[in-house]
Amino acid sequence: MIVIHRPKEKAGLATLERHILRPGEIIPADALWIDLIEPARDEDQLVEQFLNIQIPTREEMADIEPSEILYRENNALYMTARVLCSSETETPKLIDISFILTDRALVTVRYGEPRSFTMFMSRAVKPGGCRPQPEAVLEGLIETIIDRAAEILAQVGARIDRLSQSIFDNERQGPRRAAAFRAGLKSIGRKGDVISKVRESMMSIERLLLFLSASLPRSQKGKGVHAEWRSAVRDVQSIEEHATFLSNKLQFLLDATLGLVTIEQNDIIKLFSVMSVIFLPPTLVASVYGMNFEIMPELHWKLGYPYAIGAIVVAAILPYLFFRWKRWL
Repeated sequence: MIVIHRPKEKAGLATLERHILRPGEIIPADALWIDLIEPARDEDQLVEQFLNIQIPTREEMADIEPSEILYRENNALYMTARVLCSSETETPKLIDISFILTDRALVTVRYGEPRSFTMFMSRAVKPGGCRPQPEAVLEGLIETIIDRAAEILAQVGARIDRLSQSIFDNERQGPRRAAAFRAGLKSIGRKGDVISKVRESMMSIERLLLFLSASLPRSQKGKGVHAEWRSAVRDVQSIEEHATFLSNKLQFLLDATLGLVTIEQNDIIKLFSVMSVIFLPPTLVASVYGMNFEIMPELHWKLGYPYAIGAIVVAAILPYLFFRWKRWL
């Protein structure tokens, strides 16, 4: 699908007008932003002929070599970054998005629907939402991606705080307590996955910004664009630092949860150990009087059976009282 965004004035302010290109339509000459969403080959060719560029394939976008995802060709800048998608679901993922910046228009190629793009589109169609330059559209997209990453980390941080409280204030007993710890470990794993994906996304955005800042012509650097990119790099670096802080906090929570689980297991093992020690003396008494020797005086006692039962009970009570005195129980 090809989505065209054209410059338009509304209430005396610049804005963008969104239009989905239908089959058979041509790209308008004033197209400022061409958004390719899971494009077919004929759609790629239509944009290639319009701007005299090459649209990278999905396999090329997934390359990890910087020379394959950040380069200049035919006076166009080709940049690919990884953006978090489906962050609010149980299976967040990173998708590769290519940004192709030309003098006439910005082209984006993506195989997913990250929320940051939806947020920028909602803002760009409002009066004054975006300046009518390809560089301004790219700046707005990257700024929204960064803001969305910061928002995701803020949400994850709040969830970590609630998770920490639920783990340390867990007063459940037995299987319910174990189930709560199990659910906590799963939640820690999911949040750690989101944090690592945000960090990976910001690293790719930082590389894109550094490449873009170094590739801009002098004329644009003099207009303050270079300073804006440098400011964006600082924002990305601050998000990366915050992601590192959350990772450390999550690691502490993981260690604490595993420690509590270990304490629970040690208590169970200690209980079994104490019980075995308590029942060892009665077992010894019962074993003695269970031997089949001919000469055993106690076998002919009238009170032999009560005596043996009493000895077994006393042999069980004494270790129990000893453990209670030592506060091992």
